Amino acid sequence: MASNDSETRPLIGLPTYNERTRFGHWDVDAAVLSRTYIDMTVQAGGIPILLPPTGTAYPETIDRLDGLLLTGGADLDPERYGAERHPATGGTRLDRDDSEFGLFRLARAAGLPVLAVCRGLQLVNVALGGTLVQHLPDVVGHTDHSRSPGVFTVTTVRTVEGSRVAEIAGPEVKAHCHHHQAIDVLAGELDATAHAADGTIEAVEARTGAFLLGVQWHPEENATDHRLMRALVEQAATYGRERER
Repeated sequence: MASNDSETRPLIGLPTYNERTRFGHWDVDAAVLSRTYIDMTVQAGGIPILLPPTGTAYPETIDRLDGLLLTGGADLDPERYGAERHPATGGTRLDRDDSEFGLFRLARAAGLPVLAVCRGLQLVNVALGGTLVQHLPDVVGHTDHSRSPGVFTVTTVRTVEGSRVAEIAGPEVKAHCHHHQAIDVLAGELDATAHAADGTIEAVEARTGAFLLGVQWHPEENATDHRLMRALVEQAATYGRERER
């Protein structure tokens, strides 16, 4: 689809996050997002629409989108899944949590296709009733999923035969990972469809309903493989056409 400009490109919503940001002469609070998400969306054939974390999700936003990419970022507030805060849990963004839990709820109600990345996968699991491991090294005994701040580790991920993620990405993925949290109790509406060698759930998908695929890794960090994003864009294009009817 990315090479066919005769088709209407679907609008893909990408949540951003508030950070203190320096550019030019300015040092201000800004809504930001890594450029890799934007480039991946464009290269896959979509039009990225950046969504600031206002703390409120508006139905009018979902009405104008064809797909939603839940992006990575800070830890979720553990109160969302009834847990006490672990000492390693930090950097929570309550305004972003409010915005994105609301966006996801509205997207599912509308049948909007959703791809969830890292924090996004964790948010989907919590929103549907699951819980998280707040500090994965406590469980797996190593830091291979997040060795250094700001550095992605390439992890071998194996997908479940017959799953949607296996159909899209194949039986094995060299995944770019950077996370210290992961799924603990899997939400009842989801299937775990990929794992790391240590058993960490690396992909989930909805058993029923509209396209919903979450991956614990960061596909936007692989500049040559945008199959997951193309899958979202294709689903979003179909959703947009059907809505127009």
